[in-house]
Amino acid sequence: MSNQNGTKKSPLLNKSLSKKQWLETAENMPVTDMKFTSLSGDDVDILYTPEDIEKIDYNTEIGYPGEFPYTRGIHHNLYRGKLWTMRQFAGFGSPEDTNERFKYLLAHGQTGLSTAFDMPTLMGWDSDDTLAEGEVGICGVAISSLEDMQILFNGIPLDRVSTSMTINSPAAMILAFYLGVAENQGIPFNKLRGTMQNDILKEYIAQKEFIYHPEPSMRIIVDMIEYCRDNIPQFNPVSVSGYHIREAGSTAAQELAFTLADGFAYIEACIARGMDVDSFAPRISFFFNSHLDFFEEIAKFRAARKIYAKRMRNKYGAKNPKSWTLRFHTQTAGCSLTAQQPENNIVRTAIEALAAVLGGTQSLHTNSMDETLALPSDKAVKIALRTQQIIGYEHGVINTVDPLGGSYYIESLTKKMEDEAEKYFEKINALGGVIPAIEAGFFQKEIADAAYRYQMELDKKEKIIVGVNEFVEEEEKIDIPILKISKEVELKQVARLRELKASRNKDKVKESLDLLLQAANDGTNLMPRILNCARNHVTLGEMCNALKEPFGIYEEQAVF
Repeated sequence: MSNQNGTKKSPLLNKSLSKKQWLETAENMPVTDMKFTSLSGDDVDILYTPEDIEKIDYNTEIGYPGEFPYTRGIHHNLYRGKLWTMRQFAGFGSPEDTNERFKYLLAHGQTGLSTAFDMPTLMGWDSDDTLAEGEVGICGVAISSLEDMQILFNGIPLDRVSTSMTINSPAAMILAFYLGVAENQGIPFNKLRGTMQNDILKEYIAQKEFIYHPEPSMRIIVDMIEYCRDNIPQFNPVSVSGYHIREAGSTAAQELAFTLADGFAYIEACIARGMDVDSFAPRISFFFNSHLDFFEEIAKFRAARKIYAKRMRNKYGAKNPKSWTLRFHTQTAGCSLTAQQPENNIVRTAIEALAAVLGGTQSLHTNSMDETLALPSDKAVKIALRTQQIIGYEHGVINTVDPLGGSYYIESLTKKMEDEAEKYFEKINALGGVIPAIEAGFFQKEIADAAYRYQMELDKKEKIIVGVNEFVEEEEKIDIPILKISKEVELKQVARLRELKASRNKDKVKESLDLLLQAANDGTNLMPRILNCARNHVTLGEMCNALKEPFGIYEEQAVF
């Protein structure tokens, strides 16, 4: 049958179609040989309709922004009230170098500081440790003492900035140094704002920068949460991090489930300590990855808020609505950056950042195009920051809250994410909880299997990365500036540290460490003793080494 123009009419035109009927008309249409799955490997339907969300009740499962279960956001007006905090991860070389970068970023419109530490600091080694040789200042700033921290924040009033610090095993020591700087600036602790990552569970799962056994490591974190609750009420003592779980190769659902499971483990440990859930839960924050699959990432963020709200209210009995709201920072995916055709990374990062904004993030870091090659150059950092500002001020995406809410695809995908996460919670519980699951290698194997599956897809060209396995330029020349850290940074750091160790009061150092060990053994909260050590110029490495005796050194078991 044809119309007056001679074009063929669909036999189903003007009829009320079901999805199944429509699919029957579309199944013979030509398709490319691309693999239509999400980045996580899940099949994606050709079309989503009201049939896909007919079992989702709007009021109980989606709701309004700022209202339980917060699927559509934790604030009623979201970015109409305040844009997300724009943080750029910064840290390289000496404290002086990073202090200069901090001031550069603040001058160019950044609204919060985010500190990267070098590998020796992350592992709890001083810059003069033999294990630190060749790594001082290379992938972040070197901090071994209160003196280093004072230089890092020289000229930056701590009551006027929000500071995020990405460190885990030695987080208590770094926090003590930060508090020491505040004291020297005359700033009360209750005026400090910021976040300490301090997520040791994900270290065992993904990043592997651990020192002590899991149980005493959890004790340190609970001590920090308790201390911050009582002394630094505006500070987030833990940022539960899925970012590194995703960077290790997990799927979006694994990142969601494993991150929330870690967060719930911290909450349960604090409740077991005797802390009322509403006294500390509002200051626990989260940190997620924003990867390449645009819609999958948005659904992940929405599902995270819903799962968290339900669990906090219904399982843990939180009564304060602030305890129900999942607040999170987002960083665009470092593992999606390519060394080949690095300018393409600007586009990847922009789309990942847009997903984070449409997913309702409270804070955002955009990666620089050259970070897969080295620490970012000033120009690359500025482009990354401008990317956020363009999204925030030019494209209109902030005008309405959760603009993709109600999309058949987004709502269906959000529900699927929630269901997959719940299945993982059941598996973790069956193993006895997060720590037994870590010791059994459960998380590690799940992530390794997911990473292997994705790599096979790339090798078979079922998934394409532009410039890597397709659209390759054989004679490519990389002509972007690369930041290099001079050997002089290490020499200067080591010299300053040795001078400090030679000039300080050695009796005070010994006394401070003895009190720290006493607290470790008798169960007293460690934070006052660690702060006392910092005031008396005990170094990061000295404190970390002292605690190895009572807490032990953890060695991971291989899982195949």
